[in-house]
Amino acid sequence: MPSIQAVPDSFVPQSSGFQQLSTYFDERYQIAWGYMHSEPRPCFTPTLLRELTAWADDIRKHVDNPNNPPVSYVVMASSHAGIFNLGGDLQLFRELIIRQDRDRLYGYAKACVDACYENVAHLKRPSITTLCLVQGDALGGGFECALSGNVLIAEKGSKMGFPEILFNLFPGMGALSLLSRRIGGAKAERMILSGNIYLAEDLYEMGVVDVLAEPGQGEQAVYDYIRKENRARNGALALRAAREHSEPITYDSLLSITEIWVDAALRIEPKDLRMMERLVARQGGKIAQGSPDSATPDARLAG
Repeated sequence: MPSIQAVPDSFVPQSSGFQQLSTYFDERYQIAWGYMHSEPRPCFTPTLLRELTAWADDIRKHVDNPNNPPVSYVVMASSHAGIFNLGGDLQLFRELIIRQDRDRLYGYAKACVDACYENVAHLKRPSITTLCLVQGDALGGGFECALSGNVLIAEKGSKMGFPEILFNLFPGMGALSLLSRRIGGAKAERMILSGNIYLAEDLYEMGVVDVLAEPGQGEQAVYDYIRKENRARNGALALRAAREHSEPITYDSLLSITEIWVDAALRIEPKDLRMMERLVARQGGKIAQGSPDSATPDARLAG
């Protein structure tokens, strides 16, 4: 587990017992922070998925106890330098596809949907706003995760995209629904089918990224956003509720799309599996390029 740098006094580490997720609570700003650091690759391992879901349960229990300090914001970020998340566990995908193990493949995909939907539905608590902070690459399922927050904040130079079409698949754990809500269905399909990787600056102009931050200023941008929202929070939450009625994303619809993804995955060919194997090697190579703890918040941010 990577070490964590010094954080503000108000930024209290939580004794969660998680292996691939470090959590903090900033009582002053009512923020629960979660920093992913999956091993051996910066992807959604089964362990990380379990811990993200358990973290959401912990926050709900905290919120539902009137004796606890309130939680108004939940922020998902990464401790991997230059990487938010590189998506699905492609090595596991490959193994399960070769074995044609539909049950386990579906089980993994459902775990991805479960974790994603917690963010989409702001933990089923109307007073919570979920934010995703991208400070590096967010690819495939990593981009889906970034889109799942109510607010997407990204540092300039961060790269996001869906490369799944390169191995003859599509991102099946929420990408189409989440991206369509932001830019419309036709544009979302074109983006997914292109396999292109986009800079955060371009995605901001397209309306995919909500807040664009300077490099190294992502956490500060989170606090700046929260200060701004708090000035008109009642109206902001009501507008979000209205949007969810007009453009719903339901858990059942996400699961139905995941079923389509599982069946498509089991049909891909050996050449596609070879491409997947090359991407697994790239996932492993990226983590070797930087220290995993350089993205941890710094003591200047909460002032």
